[in-house]
Amino acid sequence: MKKIITISRQFGSGGREIGEKTAQKLGYKFYDKEIIEKLSEKTGLAKEYISKAGEYAPSKSIFSYAFIARNSNGTSLTDYVYQIQRELILELSEGENCVIVGRCADYILKDRADCLNVFIHGNMDAKIERVMRLYSLNKDKAVKLIKDTDKRRSINYKYYAEREWGNIKNYTMTLCSSDLGIDKCVDIICDAIK
Repeated sequence: MKKIITISRQFGSGGREIGEKTAQKLGYKFYDKEIIEKLSEKTGLAKEYISKAGEYAPSKSIFSYAFIARNSNGTSLTDYVYQIQRELILELSEGENCVIVGRCADYILKDRADCLNVFIHGNMDAKIERVMRLYSLNKDKAVKLIKDTDKRRSINYKYYAEREWGNIKNYTMTLCSSDLGIDKCVDIICDAIK
């Protein structure tokens, strides 16, 4: 039986909700914003900074990492946050059964046999509708937010994991939440964990 589930997700696909409902249904610990809080405590950095630096590239270009200020060892503040985040995810995975959302957790835990790595995606129309509803945005702003967020997640993942975010080869399963629905995705993940 798998004891860890990682959820990677496109923005607006409902991946966070799927992860949270899966954890509730299985009685697993759920980690998403809790990781940000723990990282903030460990590093002394603001939660707002960590929420972005831990999962998003500084801009929509991989080259943006080249322009980040680095210390004499060549380490940037973003690299430092990633390293502490990596250590925290490894530590959490040694504890009780858990669901971890985002933050390159699938890559960090890639060598564990007791880990189920899931990628949640959706069709653009459904994601736009969800983002418009959740963030009270018009369609143009929702589209821009979805594209920008996914681009920055993808670049961050490529920089630290050195592989393509969303590539089916990197995950145990991929689920289309707009076709299956949130609850069916939860059921499929729960069935797969056994």
